[in-house]
Amino acid sequence: MGARPGMSMPLLRPLPGPGPVPAGDYDLGRLGYAEQEFWLEGVAESYQLATDRTADGRWTAQVAAAAPFTTRLIVRRPLDAARFSGTVVVEWLNVSAGPDAAPVWTFTHTHLLRRGHAWAGISAQRGGIEGGGLVEGTHLKKLFPGRYAILSHPGDAWSFDIFSQAGRALVTGADAAPFGNLRPARLLAAGHSQPAAFLVTYLNAVDQQAAVFDGFLVHGRPAAGASLDSGIEPGRSGDDGISAISGASERIRDDLRAPVLVLQSETDVALLGSGRVGQADGKLLRLWELAGAAHADTYLLVAGRHDDGHLPAAQLADLLKPTTQTVAGKTEAPINSGPQQHYVACAAIERLDSWVAGGPPAPAADRLSATADGLDFNRGYYGIAFGGIRTPWTDVPAATLSGLGQSGDMFAPLFGVTDPLWPDELSRLYPFGTAECLERFASETDAAIANGFLLAEDRAEILALAEAVFRG
Repeated sequence: MGARPGMSMPLLRPLPGPGPVPAGDYDLGRLGYAEQEFWLEGVAESYQLATDRTADGRWTAQVAAAAPFTTRLIVRRPLDAARFSGTVVVEWLNVSAGPDAAPVWTFTHTHLLRRGHAWAGISAQRGGIEGGGLVEGTHLKKLFPGRYAILSHPGDAWSFDIFSQAGRALVTGADAAPFGNLRPARLLAAGHSQPAAFLVTYLNAVDQQAAVFDGFLVHGRPAAGASLDSGIEPGRSGDDGISAISGASERIRDDLRAPVLVLQSETDVALLGSGRVGQADGKLLRLWELAGAAHADTYLLVAGRHDDGHLPAAQLADLLKPTTQTVAGKTEAPINSGPQQHYVACAAIERLDSWVAGGPPAPAADRLSATADGLDFNRGYYGIAFGGIRTPWTDVPAATLSGLGQSGDMFAPLFGVTDPLWPDELSRLYPFGTAECLERFASETDAAIANGFLLAEDRAEILALAEAVFRG
């Protein structure tokens, strides 16, 4: 971790005043955290492949061109130095819908706050600053022209080195102190969805020479990595955005430098094609495929923005109710409302951090049981997929949760579906009523905790949430 001889070091300067986009509808200060935005400016290098882009991910890249850049990063850190764990989760911000978004923060922030981890979000891609991503959205310069007029991004070909330079700046502080008097011990790179595709390419082509991050959480990757010269382009393999980020099948290289944990929903495995990649676990890689989960769900879209880690169970259950409303419009069926991806993502951060710190590797997980064509899963009663990481939401269900089956605009299929079980179906599943259901739910929760896929710290909330749902 840190700079190596010959590596560029950017300038890091604080942006005055509070950031205009809050972490969520909760007060970070009351939770013991501070937030600060920074300008990051320097000269970045793009890369080109010196060898073929092979399916095994063992690519060799070389520097292609240099370009100046000014981007921004956001830091959230404990106010009390004694609470700081030494871990910083560094998120490649997502620009798929236009503006910068932080899905990894949203999925895992309750655990980051609980553990005393810091978080940094990097505007690594041009789309979030200047526009021109998968869809033309309200990018930073359009939303807040006065504050972000200074930002200048040469294009996604330079995003890989910009991400590396951001990581180095977080450690050295450059000419600012992003963590005050706190000293980071571990940098965990993380990205969800489109950033996950960039991280696949980063791992395969850049990480071996950059050597900045100590571990990687790749969440919701498609079958192929991003292009080195232009990132992800609409229509590269189709015209609907989903096929555009599917492409060919490319594994993450098996001679990794640092631990990597890949977390995938049903949507990612079947619709985005990661299941056809044939990725095997290795000495430094674990692949988790999560049954009953969708690429995006009601926790990511709704509940996560309100969840400060202390919500009453009834309020959290209300926020998790199935909905047909998404950021892009309405879906035809209620989207996936299961909270399991939130809780398993928290466990993924914990297992990766412990692994990087010298603990045991993250546990291995069964793969989802895919159909022969790879486009769906073998399913049991009530349409619940076999295989993968099992949680009480799939094995003691109140609804069929799936990452597939949704229809609508270009983003709608990513949200999966919720199909509530009918009263007679619930009666057949739980003939002794709610008490039996909750007892079985607790047993399956304990099994998932024992297997390493849920955290003991979340047990009380999980069971209280189940009681609110089943008794409701």
